[in-house]
Amino acid sequence: MSIDSNINQQATYSGYSVDQGSKTLSSDLVSYLLLGSDAIVILISALVAGVSYQFLAGKTGSDYVLQCGIGLLAGTLYVLRMHGSGHYNFQEVAKPRVELRDILMCWFSTGLLLAFIAFLLKISSVYSRGAFVIFGFVAAGGLVLARKTAKQAVARAVERGTIRGRDTVLIGDFEEMAALTPADLLVLCGATEVNRFILGVERDNSERPLLDVQVISAASQYVRKHHCRQVLIAVPWNDTDRIELIKNQMKLLPVAAQLLPDLRIRSFTSVTSSAQRRALVVELQRAPLSELQRLVKRGMDVALSSLAIIFFLPLMALAALAIKIESTGPVIFRQVRRGFNGEEFVIYKFRTMTVQEDGPQIVQATRHDSRVTNVGRMLRAASIDELPQLINVIKGDMSLVGPRPHALAHDSYFETILSGYAVRHHVKPGITGWAQCNGARGETPTVQHIARRVELDLWYINNWSFWLDLFILLKTAFEVLRKRNAY
Repeated sequence: MSIDSNINQQATYSGYSVDQGSKTLSSDLVSYLLLGSDAIVILISALVAGVSYQFLAGKTGSDYVLQCGIGLLAGTLYVLRMHGSGHYNFQEVAKPRVELRDILMCWFSTGLLLAFIAFLLKISSVYSRGAFVIFGFVAAGGLVLARKTAKQAVARAVERGTIRGRDTVLIGDFEEMAALTPADLLVLCGATEVNRFILGVERDNSERPLLDVQVISAASQYVRKHHCRQVLIAVPWNDTDRIELIKNQMKLLPVAAQLLPDLRIRSFTSVTSSAQRRALVVELQRAPLSELQRLVKRGMDVALSSLAIIFFLPLMALAALAIKIESTGPVIFRQVRRGFNGEEFVIYKFRTMTVQEDGPQIVQATRHDSRVTNVGRMLRAASIDELPQLINVIKGDMSLVGPRPHALAHDSYFETILSGYAVRHHVKPGITGWAQCNGARGETPTVQHIARRVELDLWYINNWSFWLDLFILLKTAFEVLRKRNAY
């Protein structure tokens, strides 16, 4: 079998293709809808409890603001606890069994926590105990009913094929993949298969290693081109060479990679439900940010960048004028760099040098570099030269916070000497980052310098949060004032 024919052995299930995203409902959206419905059920239950108690007690008037406040607080506490336990994951929602015990235990503990907060804030005398008891029973019943209704609706939607999971590429042996149906993948991993890539069939074929490399490379290119979010690996667990080969290749992609239980493992277990077999899935690589996290980060980028452009516009105009007066050449320096998923983009900076290098040979700026102009030296010391990158953030090429992008020539070299370097492309590059606000900025004359920067960048990627981004932005302001390694 030729390499080309092996790579072309790909099967795409009808009704589960990338093109049908507009006709189906995302499995992630189902999770968020369920989370929102629980919060609404609790809020409505708080209002019903307040009105019911007033009616039963023969009183008139009701403090709707207080009831809404209690409902919102209780709903927030409940959904946070349920989300932390994984009960809003699509795989959990797809199970037919209603988690009655988990729901009631979570709601009971939420009630205790709510009572404790009311005691600390001294509002227990304002909110009637009778209304609180009614609230507890009404909300418990509503949450159980809502979960049961949701599970029935999801089951019907899965049967009709109207729920779309995360766009997923399947890589593996023909026999292993033949045993997996689209419904299995959706319930097992919340995945909708968009394409599959079959590894070499002949196990004793001397061309097998080359075939595997070609197939995995083709799969990686497909993932990048179609922005797939997940890669599932279906190979025998004792085939460690292939697993390691695929795992190493997946490090270059900002996607989740999971190893599915093989036929032999499944035959050894007494589990018959594919929804329950998900516990056997091995997570080889976690996706850096969820859709919700990316949305939050993007919202912060657009809002803060827009405000920063307005605030710094006079300063940017003065910088542009100074550059134009001092030397000939463009005000804005443009250079091609790699961003999220390794995609190339043009970065903008104020020109601070007499050269405009953008090719296979680029010399990093050093202290007392003769190529830096007088105006450029002041701009670099105050990091004003980075301000045009706010436009890159608005365009979506960059983020306010993230690993700093390097020139293509340096990127290619660093990838050859550091195995984890490519992981930096799992998120958008930033104007500032965890490495920069910890002093890892400027030139990288030794491997130790770039290794330290990569270590800090990977820590940021693995520990991202909204508050961490705000902390980095605040710390960056102090770092700019210190002018450490700024030249």
